[in-house]
Amino acid sequence: MKEIKAYIKPNRLSAVTLALHEVEGLTGMSVVDVRGFGRGKGRDAPHRIVNDLVDYVTHVKIEIVCCDDIMEKVISAIQENAHTGLRGDGKIYVSNVETAIRIATGERDDGAV
Repeated sequence: MKEIKAYIKPNRLSAVTLALHEVEGLTGMSVVDVRGFGRGKGRDAPHRIVNDLVDYVTHVKIEIVCCDDIMEKVISAIQENAHTGLRGDGKIYVSNVETAIRIATGERDDGAV
């Protein structure tokens, strides 16, 4: 199993979600609003300092756990639909998942995903 974390621009979320709906075998995803900075350190984004707090660049983090056999389809769907060609399109990270457990039924691994 793989865990895929993708940081994308918020305005690309709908396109990415629609593309992921087309990936057969994908059982779901989670979405989190996040703030931060990358190599550009937020230079292209409007920011201001208020009470010593910096406004960071907003992104959306998508979290997916999937079977190994659909990993490349998931990555491609995200990459193709999150791409704008502009700086700060985001990043995709892939990690191995050792174990997954469905709390309600006790199913493990691929059956829990």
